[in-house]
Amino acid sequence: MAFVRQKLQTFGGGGIHPHEFKYFTNEVPIRNAPIPPEAVIPLQQHMGQPAQCLVEAGDTVREGMLIGKAPGAFSANVHASVPGRVKEIRDIYLATGMPSKAVVIDFEGEFERAGEVRLRWQDKDSQELLDLIREQGIVGMGGATFPTPIKFTTREGSPVEFFVVNGVECEPFLTADHRLMLEKTEGVLEGIEIIRRILSPRSVLIGVEENKPDAIQALRREIARRNAEIEVLVLKTRYPQGDEKQLLKALTGREVPSGGLPLDIGAVVSNVGTVYAIYEAVALGKPLIERIVTVTGPALKNPANFKVRIGTPIGNLLEECGGFSDSPGKIVAGGPMMGFAVADPGIPVVKGTSGILALSERQSKPVLQTPCIGCGRCVAACPFGLSPTTLYKWIEHREYQEAMAAGLMDCKECGCCGYVCPARIPLVQGMKLGKIMARKKG
Repeated sequence: MAFVRQKLQTFGGGGIHPHEFKYFTNEVPIRNAPIPPEAVIPLQQHMGQPAQCLVEAGDTVREGMLIGKAPGAFSANVHASVPGRVKEIRDIYLATGMPSKAVVIDFEGEFERAGEVRLRWQDKDSQELLDLIREQGIVGMGGATFPTPIKFTTREGSPVEFFVVNGVECEPFLTADHRLMLEKTEGVLEGIEIIRRILSPRSVLIGVEENKPDAIQALRREIARRNAEIEVLVLKTRYPQGDEKQLLKALTGREVPSGGLPLDIGAVVSNVGTVYAIYEAVALGKPLIERIVTVTGPALKNPANFKVRIGTPIGNLLEECGGFSDSPGKIVAGGPMMGFAVADPGIPVVKGTSGILALSERQSKPVLQTPCIGCGRCVAACPFGLSPTTLYKWIEHREYQEAMAAGLMDCKECGCCGYVCPARIPLVQGMKLGKIMARKKG
């Protein structure tokens, strides 16, 4: 009998399949990055209001100590990632270009035992668990950095049918989530059980693309050992399937309405890194003071996956990879599709930093932009059903309200349109500018 390959699940129209480049690090185990002599810890590492600084120059801080207090629900606590003395409170710019106050800590003293002692969480109710997650400063680790307690606060009369774990990691080069699922499988699944206690979903799904067969096998093996009611669904490799709207379409067949949230279709989505951070916060009493980061790219000598303390300058990680094998043309915080080019190696790793990418001069040299030829490739590639070229023209002519009416705010800036554009028009940069100007004009 001929073998018939099972059709893999995926989302609807649009999307692309760029070269993955994951071979640099997909078989490289996670290792601890060196502790930075000076940690630069921003108070704005999340969507919403910045944390209010609780320390001043000269103060002694402990590892895991609260140094920035969330001023309201739409914010997040910030903790010291290293013990030491506060050198200063400094104004910095993040990789996104956003300004932030940062607590600069000179590393000295001893580490705490946070994260080394198991805590019993099974007797706590959902509100107590939510409070713990809030105290420990947990935010979305996939890059959006949305405060997790808000995402997990459900509406009365709107039960959660699906809790979906996002293990897609569809950005080229990045393998941090892949290694996390493979090496920290037990912690990920215990994190899911904690979230199950909070949300009481009807079903729990883990979405993983087919290019991570070892992670899929590890998850299924541990799920079987635990006899847990969790389903691992294998997805076709496709970008931007890691976007929560596309992931929900692929896994549940349901579509989040324009301007809506996953809760509108009875779902909550969390990145696998967030799930593991929740496990550490609740089961180990550990604040969000470190994360897994892929440091990779063709310009690096020894690409690697690191467990990194928040506040570590990205230059330290590049040095830990042995420096450059080729003259770097561009350093990117994040992945090549949605990341941000950075010029200052002193910019720190924050809660949302999933990767550091070093591109060669040849790969990052500027390209010649030519006029739009009306080919429609950007329209075909847009996974959100938009017309990027039309939106760009509205923005170019400063007709921001027209762009808003044409769906500008539904754009996720995924980069599919710019990737396929033969005229090399900076479509994504145009969308970003349009949103900023539209907000300024009300």
